[in-house]
Amino acid sequence: MAALSKPAPLPPWGYAVAGSTGAVLANVLVYPLDIVKTRLQVQVTRKPGDTYVESDPHYTSTWDAITKIVAEDGIMGLYAGMNGAMLGVASTNFAYFYWYSTVRELYFKSQKFPAPPSTAVELVLGAVAGAVAQLFTIPVAVVTTRQQTQSKADRKGLLDTAREVINSEDGASGLWRGLKASLVLVVNPAITYGAYERLKNVIFPGKARLTAGEAFLLGALSKSLATIVTQPLIVAKVGLQSKPPPQRQGKPFKGFIEVMQFIIKHEGPLGLFKGIGPQILKGLLVQGILMMTKERMELVFILLFRYFRKVRSEQLAKAAELASAAASKAKLAIPITTR
Repeated sequence: MAALSKPAPLPPWGYAVAGSTGAVLANVLVYPLDIVKTRLQVQVTRKPGDTYVESDPHYTSTWDAITKIVAEDGIMGLYAGMNGAMLGVASTNFAYFYWYSTVRELYFKSQKFPAPPSTAVELVLGAVAGAVAQLFTIPVAVVTTRQQTQSKADRKGLLDTAREVINSEDGASGLWRGLKASLVLVVNPAITYGAYERLKNVIFPGKARLTAGEAFLLGALSKSLATIVTQPLIVAKVGLQSKPPPQRQGKPFKGFIEVMQFIIKHEGPLGLFKGIGPQILKGLLVQGILMMTKERMELVFILLFRYFRKVRSEQLAKAAELASAAASKAKLAIPITTR
């Protein structure tokens, strides 16, 4: 086992597959919390004189949301839009971990004397990776948010919801709604993974491979910190990607600043932190499970890579041996001619 203390680095796609596998598993397990936090974040606190549709559900807490969703849609209501959400989770995390490992590798190659990057550098590397990932994966996030906030009667499939967004918004560009907020929000994974790497070096210095429990603890701590810092932007992004509230009379928001101004006007500054309970709980569980699974998956890939390298080297050695034997046999088979 000593050989595993310093594992050979994986190619970027290896880290990407490990990270996306962990993310999908974690998000499947806590998906109902994703529905709840999205519903809480898009609703506007009702006040006397406000215009709203009586049939629209209103939630006062996480548990209230769960019970009302189940009462209206059954247990499966807590899993509305999950196919699209898991596609988004897989693609976003694959892209993020791929580019994160790539830019990190490029950073180390650019250093004459490689050393662990500082906190600021970790944040920059994470932000670059997150920005690239968002450009390719935000359409899935837009469609998923719409699916999660649709009533049972209005619920549509992934492609039909995408068509609805394209037809009711600004054409295909509607699928990139909230891109600016998403690009700003790359600081969330940047803070998460930057904090994870720093905490790992501080709490477990010199330890190359963490146990499942240690990875869960660090993942949960780092994600909780990132969520608290970026919650207002998360709420604004969800507001941009969902249908506008009744008070807007169908008029969509133009940007995340406008969403934040609307929330402060109608709900006060604390409205920017609505849904933070399920958001933190979801993030804590997802990130903990993700990092725990990612660490195990990376170990599996490392062992598989070593096995395939060993098999390949044995095959090459065997092929060289057969080629040498064939050459020797051919040499002996050449007839000796005399004059």
